Amino acid sequence: MQPIAIIQHVADDGPSYFATWLERAGLPYRVFRLYEGDALPKRAADHAGLCILGGPMSANDALPYFPQLFGLVREAVAAEVPLLGHCLGGQIMARALGGTVQASEQVEIGWSELTVEPAGVRWLGEVQRPRLFQWHGESFSIPPGATRLVTGDHCANQAFEYGGRHLAMQFHCEVDEAKVRRWLVIGEQELASCASPAVQQAEAILPDLAERLVPSQRLADRIYGEWAKGLAR
Repeated sequence: MQPIAIIQHVADDGPSYFATWLERAGLPYRVFRLYEGDALPKRAADHAGLCILGGPMSANDALPYFPQLFGLVREAVAAEVPLLGHCLGGQIMARALGGTVQASEQVEIGWSELTVEPAGVRWLGEVQRPRLFQWHGESFSIPPGATRLVTGDHCANQAFEYGGRHLAMQFHCEVDEAKVRRWLVIGEQELASCASPAVQQAEAILPDLAERLVPSQRLADRIYGEWAKGLAR
């Protein structure tokens, strides 16, 4: 099969557990490291799927490659190439598909208990209140024609599907221990300046990090497995 294209914006927000899952599943992938000067994929149709990762920038920023990336999202939808967006990636999907991105109801950092809506059971299974990792200050609206899958107490729009095979997520189900620990180091000042009730400090996140990652990655297995059903083999 053709490789899955993974769009990585910054060095500290790589595919992490998603890459681990792909390797276990025997699915080929290629990471496009834009921060190292890689160009975006020329055509969505050259790939079995397209994953867009997160980053500290806003989907509303005037980055020179964003117009091309928005076009790549729309091209993937037209070609039925499954899209998968994590945090900023989900926000980019929302904007490309006619939605908006704006300040979240609350800044969310740390573990957040969410609610799976009926349409989300297909993606996350029967778990009603999953706990998943967050790090965002903005969030997306649900684009026209999309279906909301997951909601949260501090940020209403946590995931949507579009066209039955494209999934955008506000949360970070791709995190592993190394990624969270790195974020807590580079985000120390941001954490110190946040007064949001949805922000957990490092001392609250670290003690049971490995334990909390077990159900998180089990949910990621379910999410990624469902998404992979749409890949062209």
